[in-house]
Amino acid sequence: MNDNFKPDKMFEFDVIVVGGGHAGCEAALAAAKLGAKTLLTSLNLENLATMPCNPAIGGPAKSNLVREIDALGGVMGIATDATYLQMKMLNKSKGPAVRALRAQSDKKEYMKYMRNLLEKQENLFLKQCTVVDLMVKDDKICGAVDELGHQYKANAVILTTGTSLCGKIYIGLQSFPAGRLGEMPAIGLSAALEKLGFTVKKLKTGTPARVDARTIDYSKMTIQPGDEELNFFSFEPDRPIREQMPCYLTRTTKETHDIILKNLDRSPLYGGLIQGIGPRYCPSIEDKVVRFSHRDSHQVFIEPEGRDTYETYVQGFSTSLPADVQVKKLRTLPGMENVWILKPAYAVEYDYLPAVQLTHSLMTKKLEGLFCAGQINGTSGYEEAAAQGLIAGINAVKLIEKKKMIILSRSSSYIGTLIDDLVTKDIEEPYRMLTSRSEYRLILRQENADLRLTPTGYKIGLINHERWLRFKQKQRTIRHEIQRFKETRVKPDENINGILANYGEEIKMSYSLADLMKRPNLNYEAIAKIDETTGNSSFSREICENIEVELKYTGYIERQSAQIEQADRLEKIKIPVDIDYQAIKQLSQESRDRLSKIRPENLAQASRIGGVNPADISLLVVILESKRREFLGNK
Repeated sequence: MNDNFKPDKMFEFDVIVVGGGHAGCEAALAAAKLGAKTLLTSLNLENLATMPCNPAIGGPAKSNLVREIDALGGVMGIATDATYLQMKMLNKSKGPAVRALRAQSDKKEYMKYMRNLLEKQENLFLKQCTVVDLMVKDDKICGAVDELGHQYKANAVILTTGTSLCGKIYIGLQSFPAGRLGEMPAIGLSAALEKLGFTVKKLKTGTPARVDARTIDYSKMTIQPGDEELNFFSFEPDRPIREQMPCYLTRTTKETHDIILKNLDRSPLYGGLIQGIGPRYCPSIEDKVVRFSHRDSHQVFIEPEGRDTYETYVQGFSTSLPADVQVKKLRTLPGMENVWILKPAYAVEYDYLPAVQLTHSLMTKKLEGLFCAGQINGTSGYEEAAAQGLIAGINAVKLIEKKKMIILSRSSSYIGTLIDDLVTKDIEEPYRMLTSRSEYRLILRQENADLRLTPTGYKIGLINHERWLRFKQKQRTIRHEIQRFKETRVKPDENINGILANYGEEIKMSYSLADLMKRPNLNYEAIAKIDETTGNSSFSREICENIEVELKYTGYIERQSAQIEQADRLEKIKIPVDIDYQAIKQLSQESRDRLSKIRPENLAQASRIGGVNPADISLLVVILESKRREFLGNK
């Protein structure tokens, strides 16, 4: 018998993960893979890794997160590649900083795949229960308590409760307790957290109706096929080639808008029943109609939820209006005149912990060993949740092993940007990752995520040796090719200019291949036709893309690298943990209050806090330097 199953050890764990969504699955798998005996609890084990909203992974900035998760050794990318219904690269005609891979996922297949990973993982145990309280001693977590009074001992607890924490669903003016439609809410934990001194607030999100595909007339819609040339999220080889399913595009009409405007008094949001703030970047259809009244119509995408189901997702039509109004307005969309609703749309209001109560490790400042990840931190989106879950799972084990926790910088990753935004900015609405949130987005591209983060994943222990060797070979290949492009020169002749003419280019003097690549009309394919060696290479499309971007955007990348070096200097100026900001009267009162609340670890973090201006940072530099000299003088 496995020692872990002996009766005296059944309720003893290293790490407890509360919640089985995308954050919880990544956290539990990471902790267990790193050797920690891990318990994953869920309100319903049948709904592990479910997609309660859009059954899709990726999109702008989110695809960067998924590929970074994969580079660090997480599983979201692998699971998505194994279960996609459609793959599509967005923004292909735009620059590399905003290109984004998006997968339409088979919802049930994804859940089944992830459940299989969880059940096969050594050191990982599943339990269907509701955690209602935390066990604390000397300001340290020592376990959790479920609704039946069972106590589970652990040195670290990770809360990944999603929208379940005191969740309340609204359909029109009707409401009832639920984290998601058809599921119980998690009651008890919010009160326990408040009792421990945490600030708990409310947010709101929503989801569209699910409809029966057999009642849709797709001939009245515009087909949206997947890409013929496939891209994938995981950097692992041998990804499956699957038959793709199309999505479809329709639009709202004047009649749609009229119905919405006539029924705003039946909206719980406009009627004041919902206090929580909703996501600005994913508004309900009634919000769109009210806020963008000058627009005649809005896009609505019709997306399949699975290969073996008629259930279909109506993206862009999130609402909390009553069920009868939902039917009326859906049937005003071209192709949806006879649609049948399988599940009504709804809004959900839930509790969250503002993430300024956390450190960059995602551990709370008040309690050692308590971590939070996902929507409990005020984020929206599966990708944001999974990224936080992975980091929380890693750091929970680091804490137990008394090792330095992993802190990703803004300049290293979108994950670092996400976490830094959460813990340094007092966010009052659901946070969504956007490319515009990163000041280093040209360096933090989706295509080079493995080059940036695989060494970190290998050092942590989540990347195996075989994958590490493949990565090192890829690194060498890219480095060698970039150098060869810089050293190989071509002279103008009839053949070369004949090729270049097809791309609207011409040369009159000798150029290196690297210099030619910088021309806006030329790409790797064009250079391959010029350079016979490159043209005969067997490099993967991913490697060719890495080389092209690095050469074409060399000047921009160098400028951003210089900005990173400058920011790193502020990162290195640490702020004493016991500094009394209120005593620094030269600072504005707003800055004193903000700095006292968030307590940044260094000047770079302080500079990113809303309300703290550059003059305040300059003053802090002078004060910290003065204290440093005073300390050296006293030694």
